[in-house]
Amino acid sequence: MGILNGNPKEEPLHYGEVFDIWASLLAGNSLIAGYQTMLNHAGDDDLKKLIVEAIESCQQEKKQVEELLKENGIGLPPAAPEPPEACLEDIPVGARIPDPAIAATLSVDIAAGLVACSQVIGKSIREDVAMMYGQFHAQKMALGAKVLRLNKEKGWLIPPPLHLKKHTDC
Repeated sequence: MGILNGNPKEEPLHYGEVFDIWASLLAGNSLIAGYQTMLNHAGDDDLKKLIVEAIESCQQEKKQVEELLKENGIGLPPAAPEPPEACLEDIPVGARIPDPAIAATLSVDIAAGLVACSQVIGKSIREDVAMMYGQFHAQKMALGAKVLRLNKEKGWLIPPPLHLKKHTDC
């Protein structure tokens, strides 16, 4: 029996997996702190619900990834402290992050997360790692669809130039 067959959890991680998993936890830690801050700035109730969902999703991913790193004897990256709660009315208007900017940031973060998950899946030789990041990918796709829908409903989506007519040469 070779080193790479049998129980995937008994197989070693390769350096690419270690780096990607560690880096995804570092990014997730940063996203949690950022989203908690954005929650203080958000005024729209629907947007607040999606921010809370994003925080909970990141925290769930964090728990799974930390467990995987610890099981493999890999040190954890630093995490930012949880920002204090603030009342929206206490934040000066010029210092607030507007709801459309928060929603756009969520969209960008989700898109980047989808790419990152796909990279981990593509590099993985351990099936459990690939499956875990496949699960994260599916969760991000679902959240991304909700954010897109919200952006459209609220009129916050700024589309690129739309191709409305096809030009044909005669």
